[in-house]
Amino acid sequence: MIEARRLHILRAVADHRTVTAAAAALYLTPSAVSQQLSALEQETGHRLVERGARGVRLTAAGEILLSHAHTVLAQLERAEAELAAYDAGSAGVVTLVSFATGIGLVVAPALAGLARSAPGIRVRVQDAEGDASLPMVLDRQADIAVAVEYRGAPADDPRLTHVPLYAEPFDAVVPVAHPLAEAAEVPLAELAKDPWIGPYPGNPCHDVVVLACEHAGFQPRLEHSSDDFRAVVALASADAGVALVPRSALRGMDLTGVVVRPVDGAAPTRRVFAAVRRGAEAHPLIMPVLEALGEAART
Repeated sequence: MIEARRLHILRAVADHRTVTAAAAALYLTPSAVSQQLSALEQETGHRLVERGARGVRLTAAGEILLSHAHTVLAQLERAEAELAAYDAGSAGVVTLVSFATGIGLVVAPALAGLARSAPGIRVRVQDAEGDASLPMVLDRQADIAVAVEYRGAPADDPRLTHVPLYAEPFDAVVPVAHPLAEAAEVPLAELAKDPWIGPYPGNPCHDVVVLACEHAGFQPRLEHSSDDFRAVVALASADAGVALVPRSALRGMDLTGVVVRPVDGAAPTRRVFAAVRRGAEAHPLIMPVLEALGEAART
């Protein structure tokens, strides 16, 4: 009989590529992970992983078992949700991870709504970008992630259920002395020779900016990097370069020294969604939080 917890360990090793990284994500020791993998290999009668200089990779048998693990673990999530519903669980803690703007735009209003509609649910919020938050959900370090679509993220990860929340355009931010500061809309192609300010690679917004510039026919020359859009705008106000910033991130910000203009043509857009482990969306603690996030996104 295959133990489900060992399937979870196999999936973590496949995600993180090393035993050490998988152990850290699961709050286990590397030796414990190795022991569980060995036990899983004994249970299945197959070699499941191969260790090399660059880490660990699954064998063909390991890949077959992993494909079934996604289904098994999702079904266990559903079982937990139904048992919790049976027990009429209306009180507990939900851990939610979100990027900073998402916290202000939808998470905080959702918490205010939950305080009225489901006072027994306590949501613990952590700040994390999408490329970090989704693995945290898969590793069970978090229950819900509010994240942004990014290049390289599977559009339909079978391990996750996605709930669309909202989409918003990026606006061009240029110094007040920039030649396009008086334009009603900014053609991105005319910013090809400018120095750029933007998020670090790995931040989903970095991909949005780079893809938008690629569609306009150039690679942006990113001379300054920050994941804090306040810092990005401050650098633009110092005439250090130009930037694309999500519209909601500009709300309430000091825009002295810069001009904000819509992008000419199809504006680059970030699409925000909530994600949970597949099968957990019906959990009586998680479902009200998802509903509150959706309501906050619509208002």
